[in-house]
Amino acid sequence: MKILFNFPGQGPQVPQMLHNLPDNALTHSLIEQASLALGEDVLLLDNAGAFHSTRAVQLCLLIAGVVWAKQCQAEGIDADFCSGLSIGAFPAAVIAGALDFSDAVKLVALRGELMQQAYPQGFGLSAITGLRQAQIEALVAQVNSDELPVYLANINAEDQLVIAGSDAAMKQVMLLAKEQGAQKTHRLAVTVPSHCALLDEPAARLVEAFKQVKLSRPVCGYLSGTTGRVYWQPEKIADDLAMNMARTVNWRDAMVAAYQRDVRLALEMPPGCVLTGLTKRAMDQGEALSVCQSGMHVAGRLATRLRENER
Repeated sequence: MKILFNFPGQGPQVPQMLHNLPDNALTHSLIEQASLALGEDVLLLDNAGAFHSTRAVQLCLLIAGVVWAKQCQAEGIDADFCSGLSIGAFPAAVIAGALDFSDAVKLVALRGELMQQAYPQGFGLSAITGLRQAQIEALVAQVNSDELPVYLANINAEDQLVIAGSDAAMKQVMLLAKEQGAQKTHRLAVTVPSHCALLDEPAARLVEAFKQVKLSRPVCGYLSGTTGRVYWQPEKIADDLAMNMARTVNWRDAMVAAYQRDVRLALEMPPGCVLTGLTKRAMDQGEALSVCQSGMHVAGRLATRLRENER
């Protein structure tokens, strides 16, 4: 039986999230490394005002994810696989041992800047619950045009999908979805139309930046939240990280793949909890929990029990 570390994408960020990390030498060291890599104090990135910046939000999620996962490791909880949704793929790659933390900080800063500059306003993501993928795809095809761009962005579960595009286009799709019986539609707290062709150009620029960075073969499986495949080759991980902003997320398939690979404990790193519910839907047996909701002690107890059952 295996353990999976999950890392959330944008949405669960909260002000002061870096200031509320565990107050210990491990945290202080990682905060210092991140600040040195950027040439600025990262503890200035997590206030409510700074969170208007995609760059700041993504950096905070990267740093928090790495800190909390390393806290888990320090407590004896080791992952067999790491996976992340969107920006969460970067801390997943760091913890898997494929990407150096300082390199990740620099790349995520660039990623956030590229995404923010591409669409500074009037675009974003919206979630639709209660309809199937084929239904959403039909509605998107009905609305999508040069004037009203909109795309399927995330397949989080069979009936929980996310669209990306202009505010006006998303509004039309959500109205049509309601007419077709959607249980819920809502605009997400993301100001960039991620995971679609609208970000092809910024993704291509990030690909070029990755050519200056050396990745390593991971020490545990890097499970792509985009393709649902486990990658061990550094070049495939680099491509997955650079291009995931422009590719559809398929979290449902990723979690099915994890379960098929004998994952029976999935731990979502703070500040997230949404992935935990989605992961549970793919697991007939085992546990999925959010570390920020259940606490490190519960995660440690479950991990110990799982390892003991293997003996």
